[in-house]
Amino acid sequence: MKFTISSSKLFSQLQAVSRVINSKNALPILDDVLFDLAGNELKLTASDGETTIRTSVEVEAVEGAGKVASAAKLLLETLKEFSEQPLSFTIDENNFAVSMVSQNGTYSFVGVNGNEYPEMPGAEAEAQVIAMPANVLQAAIEKTIFCTADDELRPVMNGIFFDIAADKVTMVATDAHRLVRYTNTGVQAGAAASFILPKKPASLLKNLLAKAEEEVKVTFGAKNARFEFGSTIVVCRQIEGRFPNYNAVIPQSNQNIVTADRQTLINACKRVAVFANNGTAQLRLALSENQIKISAQDIDFSTSAEETIACSYNGTPMAIGFKAPFLIDLLSSIASTDVQLKLADPARAGLILPAENEENEDVLMLLMPMLLND
Repeated sequence: MKFTISSSKLFSQLQAVSRVINSKNALPILDDVLFDLAGNELKLTASDGETTIRTSVEVEAVEGAGKVASAAKLLLETLKEFSEQPLSFTIDENNFAVSMVSQNGTYSFVGVNGNEYPEMPGAEAEAQVIAMPANVLQAAIEKTIFCTADDELRPVMNGIFFDIAADKVTMVATDAHRLVRYTNTGVQAGAAASFILPKKPASLLKNLLAKAEEEVKVTFGAKNARFEFGSTIVVCRQIEGRFPNYNAVIPQSNQNIVTADRQTLINACKRVAVFANNGTAQLRLALSENQIKISAQDIDFSTSAEETIACSYNGTPMAIGFKAPFLIDLLSSIASTDVQLKLADPARAGLILPAENEENEDVLMLLMPMLLND
């Protein structure tokens, strides 16, 4: 079989699908990308055994049809050095030898019979379908994925929980120290359902959706979740198990409310955190009427820092400790200019919220405090 394709177009599509490939695979063929030619459409498929990505691209000067699996790393490293130009591929259907001809040279390598490549899982019986804009799903993943855990004992926390109601979609991630709940009321699902999307396909989707403008069709059954947008399909195995009751851990009566400029607070926390103990990374926030005093110290190395920033505080004076990287991550994921911290006391979870949410969005973050020594 033969076809001609733009080098830059092939490179960008290969980059998109090959991100799913593991550095070490149980099946050698999973090191490859599957080329499936039918008519003027070339489908490119890559998989790690649990997550599969497929995209399609239009080709020219087509002769024949068929499948061949080719080494992804070899192709990517070659294609990234090409300027924009047409590339002509010829595949011998008997021994799967591949010849790639550019303007100035010929490159030869041997592929594998494409029929041996694992099939992409098909649609499940009684699967449910919802549709949401690509930018909504991308934003939801971006605002939750950093809170997923890496816990072998509790695998349900190693992904993003999709809690779907008739009139809204809620996505939740937690690592037991912090939690993010993202709700969008602009997505009408029609029926209640839920599933857990693993971290790896969520990360892949976040990157793929950054350039997408179409609606995403999300199909999920008992085992797999399928995402279709444009010419791209992502199918992954769901995480099995029951996600924790996240609503039960969100406090409802935190009466001490701080409102501060988000970027000013982030910058101050970053500067002071340099002086925190390497083991605990603890920041101390002392709250009073119009100011937050942020401090940290490392007794072992006799270093300390303290910085005061202006805020609006409605509550009783108090001091609370937070782990610096966790606090900075949560604050950094918020888009609004001002941020609110809702606190109860130094021993109970604090809530971090944007002062103003985007249209149809509701973002809530929870952070467990650290015990202060003083």
